[in-house]
Amino acid sequence: MRVFKFGGASVKDAAGIKNVYDVLQKVGYEDVLLVVSAMGKTTNALEEVIKNYFEKSEELNASVQEVKKYHNQILLDLFEDEKNEVFAGVNKLFSELEYFLAHNKSPNYNFVYDQIVSYGELISTTILSHFMNFMGIKTQWLDVRNFIKTNSNYRDAEVDWELTQKNIAKNVKKKMLNITQGFLGSDENNFTTTLGREGSDYTAGIFAYCLNAESVTIWKDVPGVMNADPRYFENASLLNHISYREAIEMAFYGATVIHPKTLQPLQKKEIPLYVKSFINPMLAGTCVSKGSDSEWQIPSFIVKRNQLLISLSSIDFSFIMEENISEIFALFHQFKLKVNLIQNSAISFSVCVEDKFGNFKDLNPILAKKFKVDFDENVTLYTIRHFNEKAAQTVEQNKTVLLKQVSRETMQIVTKEN
Repeated sequence: MRVFKFGGASVKDAAGIKNVYDVLQKVGYEDVLLVVSAMGKTTNALEEVIKNYFEKSEELNASVQEVKKYHNQILLDLFEDEKNEVFAGVNKLFSELEYFLAHNKSPNYNFVYDQIVSYGELISTTILSHFMNFMGIKTQWLDVRNFIKTNSNYRDAEVDWELTQKNIAKNVKKKMLNITQGFLGSDENNFTTTLGREGSDYTAGIFAYCLNAESVTIWKDVPGVMNADPRYFENASLLNHISYREAIEMAFYGATVIHPKTLQPLQKKEIPLYVKSFINPMLAGTCVSKGSDSEWQIPSFIVKRNQLLISLSSIDFSFIMEENISEIFALFHQFKLKVNLIQNSAISFSVCVEDKFGNFKDLNPILAKKFKVDFDENVTLYTIRHFNEKAAQTVEQNKTVLLKQVSRETMQIVTKEN
């Protein structure tokens, strides 16, 4: 069996849904499992619903209606007859969502988040499955929550691999087109959980591992994995083949083409991962598989913007030792600051972090009780794998370098625009 993953950009409108059908016609669809994300920016729209729900906003109903309107237009563009059963199927899902909003008693934000945001994937796969059937491709729609079982760590759930393996091995039919949702699972009480933002790639990896799949293909709007983001670098090159190790390194440093958790289950069973274009599906794309890294030693650039550079120094000029560092990291964990770079000397300690929850303003006064705190906001972290002097000059040009760190294969540079 082959596993295909289509993200939100590939199914953002009726034309996208029709294109998925065209891709399957070209590359084959028998013995395939499709993992599909929410359509377009639906997850963001549902996050707005959640915000309005908790703030008891008068805009709650309007924000739900916006999501309905968006999907209804796609339905009308795909199906001429409004009596088609897909309309009833989608309406049923929206009724479930509205029922939850009216009757939920839990104040737990993360729990509520997972119950609401999951409808994006449930609706998109319902529409896609019905359209494939309408076009003559028989499908089996699978509710992924019956397959991927997790703990109750809402918004970042951990997979129960043993139970998940049993569910998938027993219930996924082969020799046909299966369609299921990315990003979702369920806990022992059958409440919906999510695997972390952008977790649909991971879902594909989980199914591939449990099915001993032939391959996984992630279909994107780019020709494959590039050595740099074309938005920030001219003359970005396609990487035709990279090893699992290299792909994991790139994902760790922030490359967004492949979700970091996706590669580990694939590597265990040496299942190749392809990143291909849904615009030009017959192009070779990038293959991630077992192999030597010596083949692709060209510099690769990874960019993380909107970072925060924090420098801590001891007030009394004493050494910053393991005990201090341990305490600092415990606070970073508590305040959900993701550390992307560390550099320390005898009396100072610098970190480049991601503060996506805006918690540094609360952490700063706590740190200031023990350390002198300096920080720079909105800095950019560049990571160069297989760097050379020319690559470093490309990054540093017309920028102020605040911090640089070099290891055998990787250079990281924190910069501020001049």
